[in-house]
Amino acid sequence: MVKARKYVVKRHFQGVPKKEDFELVEYELPQLKNGHFSVKAEWISVDPYLRAYNSRTPTPYDQFGFQVGTITESKNPDFPVGCRVVTHKGWCDYSVVTNSKETYSNVYILPDLHGLPLDLALGALGMPGVTAYFGFLEICKPKSGETVVVSGAAGAVGSIVGQIAKIKGCRVIGLAGSDDKVQWLEKELGFDKAINYKTADVSKTLKVAAPNGVDCYFDNVGGELTAAIYNQMNLYGRVSLCGCISSYNEDPTTYKTTSLLPLILFKQLKVEGFVVSRWSEPENRWPEAIAALVQWIKKGKIKTRSHVTEGFDKLYDAFVGMLAGENTGKAVVKV
Repeated sequence: MVKARKYVVKRHFQGVPKKEDFELVEYELPQLKNGHFSVKAEWISVDPYLRAYNSRTPTPYDQFGFQVGTITESKNPDFPVGCRVVTHKGWCDYSVVTNSKETYSNVYILPDLHGLPLDLALGALGMPGVTAYFGFLEICKPKSGETVVVSGAAGAVGSIVGQIAKIKGCRVIGLAGSDDKVQWLEKELGFDKAINYKTADVSKTLKVAAPNGVDCYFDNVGGELTAAIYNQMNLYGRVSLCGCISSYNEDPTTYKTTSLLPLILFKQLKVEGFVVSRWSEPENRWPEAIAALVQWIKKGKIKTRSHVTEGFDKLYDAFVGMLAGENTGKAVVKV
């Protein structure tokens, strides 16, 4: 029998997740049944949505999330031993996959990364990259020459959105939480302007950076930053609402609209929230996005960075650090 470990969430988080909210459980993997296969994790992803979905998930539950692993035993001919797969089994070192339906919301064979690093399957060539691709192109529908603002611009999704916007001929302004991230966005990723929202007056700086207003806003953060950006948006501007990381640690039963609704009304903004699974069901379009992103990366049009934490026992630290904005690029854990 294979000894396995997994993180179980014992209680709903109150504010920032605490170590005692989790329990590390050791157990034996069950015997495989027909159609099942076992996976040894190699890379595990930590993402903001893990925090967002905590209050929506009955406890206790196994901490879910994307991971890349290798099949160690199989009773499913479609998933042979030695094959690498992406699953949503989350914070565990070994797992048994019992639903072999090959969909991107569940489990799929690792796409051809054309020699690119394996961990990109959890970042630019995985869920975050697909989120950036469809969430920006299909909701914002950018046009060449337009001005695009991205919050959380140095994160896994935002950094890809900004570079896609440059590929499409847009002027791109990114918001990030440190001077190092600002430098990375401007010097390495080609953003036209990046703003440290922790030290700058965002409203004043944005007026200078976007004197003709903002046409598209890709929002990963929410909160007061969003209000400042809405003020600078043009008539009929488009907003793609991807995340609200600024409020994930707050009371989920309390909502604040502040001044946003009048701005949406009088500027006649289109604001659309989305969840990336929209593009996996009923028609699975993830391969379309991944293929395009692979080509852009291979041609040097998109640059990637991973924030790697070593060790299965460091998953909690990586998760909380990501929520605090310690990562530049995609936060991943090497098991």
